[in-house]
Amino acid sequence: MEKKNAIEVRDVKKTFKVYLDRSSQMKDFVIHTKRRRYEYRDVLKGISFDVKKGEAIGLVGHNGCGKSTTLKLLTRIMYPDSGSISIKGRVSSLIELGAGFHPDMSGRENIYINASIFGLSRKEIDQRIDEIIAFSELEEFIDNPVRTYSSGMYMRLAFSVAINVNAEVLLIDEILAVGDANFQAKCFDKLRKIKAEGTTIVIVSHSLNQIEQICERSIWIHEGLIQMEGSPSEVHHAYLDYMRHSRAEMAKKEALNAKMDETNRWGNGKARFKKITIMNSKYEEKNMFETGEKMIIRYEYEVNEPVEQAIFGIGIFRIDGLPCYGTNTKIDQLDKFDLVKDGVAELVIDQLNLIEGTYFVNCSLEQGDDAEAVDFWKEVGEIMVYSNIGEVGVAKLNHTWEF
Repeated sequence: MEKKNAIEVRDVKKTFKVYLDRSSQMKDFVIHTKRRRYEYRDVLKGISFDVKKGEAIGLVGHNGCGKSTTLKLLTRIMYPDSGSISIKGRVSSLIELGAGFHPDMSGRENIYINASIFGLSRKEIDQRIDEIIAFSELEEFIDNPVRTYSSGMYMRLAFSVAINVNAEVLLIDEILAVGDANFQAKCFDKLRKIKAEGTTIVIVSHSLNQIEQICERSIWIHEGLIQMEGSPSEVHHAYLDYMRHSRAEMAKKEALNAKMDETNRWGNGKARFKKITIMNSKYEEKNMFETGEKMIIRYEYEVNEPVEQAIFGIGIFRIDGLPCYGTNTKIDQLDKFDLVKDGVAELVIDQLNLIEGTYFVNCSLEQGDDAEAVDFWKEVGEIMVYSNIGEVGVAKLNHTWEF
């Protein structure tokens, strides 16, 4: 292993046996042999990279590409089928936070247990326990059983232990959204501090902005292989460009090969949306937007019978169903109008100020003061929002309607 390196990964491969339908009961295991069927999945197909001492790198890629598997191999939670991994120094991992906590023991007792898992002696823990408790901001509750903690308190205590063990190598997997905004900011400041002190850091995250704030280099893993590595801005631009094209192709295939799910539509049928298109400011079909970017939604509709006092509307929902934004032509106090023939309407959102994430778009056509549904199309499209300016607050959208 070269002196300048803290981590060396050489041609690592990992395959998992995935059961199609495995029962936990002996009776089913004996009688239903089909439940024992499985297939092999090659998650890592031979990746190699080095991480220099004091360097911070980010691992990026779509779900299932092998990022988290790589990190677990580095922590020795699992081992590669072939290839080698060499690491110099004490390793601290922020992967399964609080995995060693005992619910009936106090927060203080769990600090000793968890820190010992990271390799600290009793004397070392005694020297650092006040710092760990202060960082967690749980002084008032530290001698209570952790089963009485909220999930946020639990995660804060676990993070505080892992981040204060003075490790030479720190491995982080999607856990930087710990606690409230102030605590998250403190976590970032702590990461920057330990990085400045020479700690080697490897981060797996879907938040590219987080990686760009901390890392000098990014590695894009795609289908078990390293697709690209280099400066975060270059790698992330290529990765996002690939994701845009990939999702656009998927949307086209779905439009060509599948009929719309009618359970997601309802209304009296006086008029129907023929097509709804989500576009960017250049009128290009798109489903991935940067925070603050312009988004245009085009409604193409056909009229079966006149619709009096027509109302076009839109709603944007987070993937977990939380409503983030909605408006319609009635709310915007536009002049009342009727639909008498086929046509096109456009909604222009000047600034899509949403935080990073995946969102569903609902579109509606209603009529009259009672807003009777003419055609309501639920989850007409899915958009992904990414940010290069940090977390943004509540959505604030400026919009105009065009007919």
